[in-house]
Amino acid sequence: MVLSPSYPQRAPRGTAGRLRAWQQEALDRFFDADQKNFLVAATPGAGKTTYALTVARELRDRGEIDRIVVVCPTEHLKTQWADAASRVSIRLDPDFKNSLPVLSRHYHGAVVTYAQIAVKSEVHRRLVEQARTLVILDEVHHGGDALSWGDAIRDAYAPAKRRLLLSGTPFRSDDAPIPFVEYTPDEKGARTSITDYSYGYDRALADGVVRPVLFHVYTGHMKWRTRMGDELEANLGQDNTKDITSQAWRTALDPRGEWMPAVLKSADQRLTEIRAHIPDAGGLVIATDQTNARAYAAILHEITGQRPTIVLSDESEASRRIEQFSENTTRWMVAVRMVSEGVDVPRLAVGVYATSSSTPLFFAQAIGRFVRARRKGEAASVFLPQVPVLMALAHELEKQRDHVLDRGEKDADGLDDSLLDAAEREEKASDELTEEEFTFEALGSTAHFDSVVFDGQQFGQLAEPGSEEELEFIGLPGLLEPEAVHDLLMQRQARQSRHRRVREAREEKDGVESSLPAPLHRTLKEQRQLLNSLVGVYARQTGDAHGQVHAWLRRSCGGPAVAQATVAQLQSRIDFLRKRLHS
Repeated sequence: MVLSPSYPQRAPRGTAGRLRAWQQEALDRFFDADQKNFLVAATPGAGKTTYALTVARELRDRGEIDRIVVVCPTEHLKTQWADAASRVSIRLDPDFKNSLPVLSRHYHGAVVTYAQIAVKSEVHRRLVEQARTLVILDEVHHGGDALSWGDAIRDAYAPAKRRLLLSGTPFRSDDAPIPFVEYTPDEKGARTSITDYSYGYDRALADGVVRPVLFHVYTGHMKWRTRMGDELEANLGQDNTKDITSQAWRTALDPRGEWMPAVLKSADQRLTEIRAHIPDAGGLVIATDQTNARAYAAILHEITGQRPTIVLSDESEASRRIEQFSENTTRWMVAVRMVSEGVDVPRLAVGVYATSSSTPLFFAQAIGRFVRARRKGEAASVFLPQVPVLMALAHELEKQRDHVLDRGEKDADGLDDSLLDAAEREEKASDELTEEEFTFEALGSTAHFDSVVFDGQQFGQLAEPGSEEELEFIGLPGLLEPEAVHDLLMQRQARQSRHRRVREAREEKDGVESSLPAPLHRTLKEQRQLLNSLVGVYARQTGDAHGQVHAWLRRSCGGPAVAQATVAQLQSRIDFLRKRLHS
């Protein structure tokens, strides 16, 4: 294609350097298509804001629009968009309010939230009717959060001259169509969203636009009391029912147990390693609620001697704290959910996923906070609990998921978040219960390093936190080239095995105590963890679900479910599976 002289071959005025290859490609595609609605899906950290503002600047220079309206998910992002626009000589008002719906003459447009539009769509409709307007819908999936929201957005922006739709995360599957997104029937007749331009994580990683992400996975043994007074225990990652998994997961996240302090300490060790190479690298803990967030911050204060930044809500004070953290060099920030989407803190290098959210949408948003590359060789580390649905999402980082309507059943992405949400509501209401009634109570938890997941593969084996075996993966170099990560992890896996053999030989030499048989509960725990690790390897080789592999082993070897199986029954399945893996 021959470009007219008006096509920008560089970033717009006010920015430094040329556009990235994908941004220029998407820009060309936008003007070639010459359509009213244009949907761009690009991985977090790729530079969607710069791309969108380049489109806006070019349309203004061509005389095709007079006004620009940006719609974003949160109050904090309004300021972020306005600041970015000012760097390309576009003046956007981040304080435009429904109660004062007049745009000052010195502004080229406004930044608003989806919630503002839902409250009073007619105000925003008048704003775009008054001038030829480009509307930029950032993280456009929010328009499908509810039918009423979709109707309001559709009503407000129907008169717009052009609409640029942006998404950095996989769409969900539900019954609420996203405004201005085009749908076409798939082979089963279900309406599926059409993306005009896609730029995925794999390509962005190859281009050096984003960092490689290593998932440090931790398992452990959990014990809790149900609201009926029953005491239960289970291992994270074990072949459990959904409700047992959710309760074990919730127990792990309880700051009063041993699991969270151990994982936070390991995460801080990883941050120390990275800061030896990148002095301003920071860490983020994503918490489920404010109570846990404050408790995690207290644990980190004890570990580091430095008070973390705490962000608890989407308010002006929270925005100021995020901005300050982004600009300083302190170690940790602890936040409740709001930092999961759109918030730009490029120095984040270590994350702890300490929230009960398990949807692909939220997971992709959360991991997106850590992938932005600033310099060659940067890598990100995210610490995860060994929960099947999170493991599946980690193995399929940035898998493309279109928005699908008309499905006969709810999207089965894994763990039902409603179970965890119900548990949180139960905890908040516990103060109102009488002493005779029982509530959920976490009784104890222990942590073990399980593995590192990178590029869909797992490396390493069970290790005690603080051990030499764990340190092989916590102490990875702070700068890692993407192409070298796989080889390095293979080397560290072999070194971890050597450390283990040396330690076991030392223990055997120490005397009688180390040669005594381990307590039954420890033997069972280790066998269950080993079996689950082998099942994970076999499942990846065959493409079968973990549950299918466990069911096949029970049919082949006999015996009950893993939680009830004896030492001999578990060993039989381990031996059987090892033979299959090596055959």
